Formats: sequence, structure tokens, C-alpha cells
Amino acid sequence: MNLALNEKIRLKLESFDHELLDLSCKQIIESINATQAKVVGPIPLPTKQRIYCVLRSPHVNKDAREHFEIRIHKRILDIYPQNINQAQSIININLPSGVSTEIK
Repeated sequence: MNLALNEKIRLKLESFDHELLDLSCKQIIESINATQAKVVGPIPLPTKQRIYCVLRSPHVNKDAREHFEIRIHKRILDIYPQNINQAQSIININLPSGVSTEIK
């Protein structure tokens, strides 16, 4: 990974559980502070809600419906590493299952 000294790493974290997401953000920030890199964030992004409408019975009572929703919580962390070793340690962080990451 070629990394100049003025470049940043942007971590985008997504999860269905906001408490798990906040816990993983704290874990990332603590490990980055141990390497003396600069961290900006976590920056909360708008929560995406997906609502699904389902019929209660397949043949009768077409007016009886149930609504289910899924909320996707998002956070962004900007990391400014000072050397390549710090960047490698950031990439190799173990996060709990249920939190997806995207590194840019």
C-alpha cells in the first residue's frame, strides 16, 4: 500500500445495531490513539430506514397488513497515519460480526 504522509484513510462503518457500531468505533479509536495517528470522528451519517409491507394472510383479509422495518446506522472515521506501519495496523483491526467496513 503506497501512502503519502498527507493522505488519509476513510473508514465507513455500517450496522443494524447502533450500540454495536458505537462500541466498534471506540475500539478503533483506542487502537489508533495507541499508534499516535490522528483521528477525526466518528461522524454520524443519516440512518437509512427500509420499511416492508407484508400481507397477514395470503388468501383473505387483503386489508390486514404488517409493517417491518430495518434501520441501517452509519459512521465515518477519517484517519491520518504518519507511516505505513500505522496504516497496516488500522487495516488489520478485528471488529465484531454485524459491523461492515469499507476502507477508502
